[in-house]
Formats: sequence, C-alpha cells, structure tokens
Amino acid sequence: MGNPVVEIETNIGSFKIELFPEKAPVTVENFLRYVEDGFYEGLIFHRVIPNFVVQGGGFDKDLNYRMPTYPPIKNEANNGLKNLRGTVAMARTSDPDSATSQFYINLSDNYKLDYGDPESVDMYGYTVFGKVIEGMSVVEKIARIPTHTVKGMSDVPIAPVIIKKTKIVSR
Repeated sequence: MGNPVVEIETNIGSFKIELFPEKAPVTVENFLRYVEDGFYEGLIFHRVIPNFVVQGGGFDKDLNYRMPTYPPIKNEANNGLKNLRGTVAMARTSDPDSATSQFYINLSDNYKLDYGDPESVDMYGYTVFGKVIEGMSVVEKIARIPTHTVKGMSDVPIAPVIIKKTKIVSR
C-alpha cells in the first residue's frame, strides 16, 4: 500500500502532495484531519517568497485569520527528511511544538530550515511531511505572483491564490 496523496485545488490550478506517515506520523495525521474537515477551503497562500517558500493554511483572501481547530502538534523535524525543493513542511512559531494548520512548500533547497542545521534559526527545524508529486508548475506559478504588504503582513500575493478544495485521493 502506498502513501496517502492529497490534491489541493486552487483558483490557478491543482497539485498533488504525497505524504510520509512513516517519517512524520503525528504531522501527517494532523494535516489529513484538516483536509478531511475542509478547513483549508477558502484560505489562501498568504506568504509567497520566490526561491524560498509559498505558505498557506491560515488566512482567507481578506487576511482574516482562521483559528486552528486542533491543538499544536509535536515537532517531528528530526525524521531524516530535508527541506528540499518541492517538499512540504509545517510552519510554526518560535516554539518548536507550535505547528497547527499552516504549511509551506519549498521552492528551493532550504537547508537552514532542517533539523540540526548549525546555521539555522534554531536547531529544531521544520517538519517535512510530504512532497509535491504532481503540479509543481502550479506551485511555481504561485511563486511568480507579485506580492505586497497588507495589514502588516509582507509577501502577500496581489492576486489571491485561493484554496478551492482539498481532498484525499489515495490512502
């Protein structure tokens, strides 16, 4: 049996993510709960930094914050997976165990986000739990949208990239 695959449909195209439950079981279970609940629908990719990341899962098109419905999860960044181009990881605050619903897709190899990297912001890293397996061109399209600062948030796409639907296409 293969790994779970989730399809994310946006207003500019769809992409699929393969999840790695053997490497990040808590994180994958958490992400799948949000997908199954329809939590991501209507939210945007609110942080877009070319050659770094596209991040979503927390705000709607008017930058209203959607409160996570589940408690923060344990950081699983020490799982051997790296923040390489096309991988998907959980966003968090400075508290290593604070990830909830927000996730990001790496647009390049971001070693400074890895567990234990001596040059990282902190040694805990960010939990990689999946990889884009189809539609990376859509993710790159998101990365090319010009951004601006709104409500004190920088790197917000001028044209909102809205998550229309998320679904588990295989378990």
